[in-house]
Amino acid sequence: MIQLINRPQYTERIKPFVNKNIIKVLTGQRRVGKSCILLQLQQHIKECTPEANIIYINKEFEQFSSLRSNTELTDYINQHLDNTKPNYLFIDEVQDIAGFEHTLRSLQAQDACDIYITGSNATMLSSELATYLSGRYIEFHIFSLSYLEFLTFHKLDHSTANLRKYLTFGGLPYLSNLVLEEDIAFEYLRNVYSTILLKDVVKREGIRNVDFLEQLALYTADNVGNLFSSTNISKYLKSQKVNMTPLSVINYLRALQNAFLIHKVQRIDVNGLRKFEIGDKFYFEDLGLRNCHLGFNLQKDIHKLLENAIYLHLRQLQYQVYTGQQNGGREIDFVAMRKDEVVYVQACLQLTDESTRQREFGNLLAIANNYPKYVVSLDEWTSGSNVDGIKHVHLGDFLKMERY
Repeated sequence: MIQLINRPQYTERIKPFVNKNIIKVLTGQRRVGKSCILLQLQQHIKECTPEANIIYINKEFEQFSSLRSNTELTDYINQHLDNTKPNYLFIDEVQDIAGFEHTLRSLQAQDACDIYITGSNATMLSSELATYLSGRYIEFHIFSLSYLEFLTFHKLDHSTANLRKYLTFGGLPYLSNLVLEEDIAFEYLRNVYSTILLKDVVKREGIRNVDFLEQLALYTADNVGNLFSSTNISKYLKSQKVNMTPLSVINYLRALQNAFLIHKVQRIDVNGLRKFEIGDKFYFEDLGLRNCHLGFNLQKDIHKLLENAIYLHLRQLQYQVYTGQQNGGREIDFVAMRKDEVVYVQACLQLTDESTRQREFGNLLAIANNYPKYVVSLDEWTSGSNVDGIKHVHLGDFLKMERY
């Protein structure tokens, strides 16, 4: 029996659309908990509408392996619709059914049922859904557990030791059923990683050079938070006796993004908010998946994990996130935007000397507006201080914040 721990930041956003003739699409990496959120929504519907007829299809279950095309999907649904009751359709990993969008469009046009689907590949939105269901669906991206959720799922209190566990093992929900030790947790994470790489990237994208894809994923993991150039990556790979063009690098990175394994963060001009064409950064959807294949060393990688954790937290709070650049080349690690809100964040391992303090706070002080500004570090003693309106916050405290 699956223990369902509520994730209200998602379920409460979806509930207002229950019984509305718009398709609810839950996207996100495999194993981030989309299926459990579907089950929680089903429970909510049963509580509100006891007579509801719920049709649930999970493409990871063997009993639904025969549903390969929209024709087979349509036949199955028609057999299970009950015209005497309100009908609700839930399909998990819908991208594994060829032409699914045709079935959904027909069902929606007839207002035959209230539809909820999940998918683990971004191209499902950019191609199938956008082409055939434009204006008829709403997307909810599901992330792996936030730090606060991690503490809830694992029944832990906030502490330095438990923050370390989060940075090491990440936020895949199923880990709460395992012992958080490297041998055990990383074995599970490596299996999830391989499934994503082989099923959602290689098979879905038709990747031919799997060895190169694996090397590129590892290179990306080792360079979290660094400015990327496909040309520089191509040169590096040539030095490793791997010959791939910059265009191939771009295409393979896009394939990793489509499976939600990594996220691309664009660079913008802080003043005019103009986007630059080059100089993106990449962060992992889950910290544990980033760590499980690298011969993990927390001491060596902590600055990368610090940045990745800040990025994920901002995204989990529904901010659009960029990396910023000011006149004179000053870099702002994160420029986060949500509706009319803007937040600026600098990430620093420790403010060990005056030159570091001048750089991190100085970059933010140079921004001539009154939006919230933060320096986030692992300094215990100086956390909570305020420098000319800029707040210095410990990473653990930052990850517990829900508003800025």
